[in-house]
Amino acid sequence: MKHHLKRQLRRLATERPYQIVAGSAAALVLAGGASAALASTDEAPAGQEHTAAVAELAPRLGEVASRGEARVAAPSPSDSPSASPSESPSASASPSKTKADPDVTRTAKPKPKPPATKILDYNYQAQTAFWNCGPAAVRNALSASGIETTQDAMAAPLRAGVNGTNSAEDTTRGLNQMVKGNPYRTHMIPGQAATPAQMDQLQADLVKAINDGRGVVVNIAGSATDTNGGWHSFPGGHYIAVVGYKNDGRTALIADSANPALPSYWITTIDLANWAATRGYSA
Repeated sequence: MKHHLKRQLRRLATERPYQIVAGSAAALVLAGGASAALASTDEAPAGQEHTAAVAELAPRLGEVASRGEARVAAPSPSDSPSASPSESPSASASPSKTKADPDVTRTAKPKPKPPATKILDYNYQAQTAFWNCGPAAVRNALSASGIETTQDAMAAPLRAGVNGTNSAEDTTRGLNQMVKGNPYRTHMIPGQAATPAQMDQLQADLVKAINDGRGVVVNIAGSATDTNGGWHSFPGGHYIAVVGYKNDGRTALIADSANPALPSYWITTIDLANWAATRGYSA
């Protein structure tokens, strides 16, 4: 009986791989069945024991083999391909954007270019005394902003007296007392002649102030020629108002309180900057 079982195991080992598991199980069943058959009776012939054991174990062998085939046919979970999270379509594909991204910075629209020419609506007045050109220039500049005052009223804020107004610092202070927001600043040109950078700065300041609706006051000294060839000379110093420009600010419109016969004239920004050298302006 034992030799017969060994032959059965050797035969099963040569079958398909999936039957090895079935053969092992069958061997255990055969051994158990044979032992039971031997223990049940000693009178049964050896041939009958073998026949009965094989007949009893045949269905079990088929069942074990079927289970082994099922295990071989069914792919192992570890062998089956699976997409990793990083390879999954939902993780790798970014969602399509159907709306504008709120985080995208919008490009700011450029500021409109100032007009090439602009003249403010002002109310001219000639100075009432030889020394009060400062209050007169401030009064004329303020009229371009729609603010009406008098030369006498502006004398105290400018600390003006018979010796005139001291500097552009005084005209800046007087203008800011009359205009909301303190928009005026003092710009000094300390050298004997203006530099190109100071000329460009004066031009830019004139354009900005006038487009803001504000006249500019300039403290000048010496002589200058206007665009019509007129000669204007103030060796001891003088104050004038700028109430407009043209040629993109390269030419300034002057409201001059010194001579009511010539209340206004045009002068280039270059000549005006040199005229304000050693002095300054309020813009």
